[in-house]
Amino acid sequence: MFKKILIANRGEIALRVIRTCKEMGIKTVAVYSTADKESLHVTFADEAICIGPPSSAESYLNVAAIMAAAEITNAEAIHPGYGFLAENAEFAETCEESNIKFIGPSAEMIRKMGDKITAKETMVAANVPVIPGSEGLINSIPEGKEIAKGIKYPIILKATAGGGGKGMRVVWNEADFEKNWDSARAEAGAAFGNNGIYIEKFIEDPRHIEVQIAGDQFGNVCHMSERDCSIQRRHQKLVEEAPSPFLDQGLREKMGEAAIKAAKSINYESVGTVEFLVDKNRDFYFMEMNTRIQVEHTVTEEVTNLDLIKEQIKIAAGVPLSGNSYFPTGHSIECRVNAEDPYNDFRPCPGKIEFLHTSKGHGVRIDTHVYAGYTISPYYDSMIAKIIVRGVDRDDAIAKMKRALDEFLIEGVKTTIPFHKKLMVDEHFVEGNFTTDFINEFEMGEPE
Repeated sequence: MFKKILIANRGEIALRVIRTCKEMGIKTVAVYSTADKESLHVTFADEAICIGPPSSAESYLNVAAIMAAAEITNAEAIHPGYGFLAENAEFAETCEESNIKFIGPSAEMIRKMGDKITAKETMVAANVPVIPGSEGLINSIPEGKEIAKGIKYPIILKATAGGGGKGMRVVWNEADFEKNWDSARAEAGAAFGNNGIYIEKFIEDPRHIEVQIAGDQFGNVCHMSERDCSIQRRHQKLVEEAPSPFLDQGLREKMGEAAIKAAKSINYESVGTVEFLVDKNRDFYFMEMNTRIQVEHTVTEEVTNLDLIKEQIKIAAGVPLSGNSYFPTGHSIECRVNAEDPYNDFRPCPGKIEFLHTSKGHGVRIDTHVYAGYTISPYYDSMIAKIIVRGVDRDDAIAKMKRALDEFLIEGVKTTIPFHKKLMVDEHFVEGNFTTDFINEFEMGEPE
């Protein structure tokens, strides 16, 4: 087992990794920007190294500075968390060349799943259901129109190097194809330095359901059941739950088997997530694979009683999986608390937290890096906390979340808590009757 791990991240995920390392008897090294010098991951790590100014490009994305920090502290492994360098194949390669273990999959695996076209081709070869669409990148507007005509509108244009909804456009008819093609390519080029576009059939009224998997260094792969991530805004998740209220046990088993097949097709090593779109007929299609720990891993932990960070570290250290897959017990819901104003189109609201009281009690878990007096920086993601509850069933979990949201008190900044409070009493959400378009029709009303 590793003696010392450097965490190449910040915020709540850095704290999350530090906690598991402490329980495993592993020393930790935090890296931080000058904007994060007062952050809790800096306080609770055994060592902390400043790696640059506030800008992510000069700090948390600065590979040379991170590798230097690992070298001077004699760290044996690097945990990338999520975001930043977590799915950066070049960073994983640099770690390998420096004889430092990257706690995640190999650079080759990241590349295979990071490019959407390559991932789709890999899934077709593995006999995993994929959404009908182009076989590769589209080179011209006439070619794109011909393919769209074949699979029938509506279609969706997607950036091959995409993520977070960038470079995506839904096209409802041929007349709108060209303008959406131009804007998708421009946005993809600006966001990723790659304006490659492919086409898929647009699945109307879908659920976004993902399966948590893990693979070890010996070819063993298992799944930890699914999470429903359909409550999202502009392709950014706001609420996640496990299990999905939409799936029955038969479909759950089929999707789990497909996810294992997907992971085995690339000899996957580490924890990861296979994401699917599920249509109203309960047909499911591979969307993408995330080769990292995810924000919402917490709900899986609550219904499987597993520490997924610990599993990730053990896999990286060469410990074999037991080989068993897991099905959920009870029900868990996570609400992301972002420093955003839900009454003003979710506008980011950085600033100083004047007062904070977090929820407590049976079945309630809070993952956060903030505290009273903490200043939320405008340089990074606006998520400041995750409220996670576990109940005996979905109704119980919703009741606990309503109580937990009432107890979570914060002053000084606006947050998404009012949105979550309204969601938990919305009849469609309570009945489990929602799709990825749900938020587009959700009315916040006036502030109370």
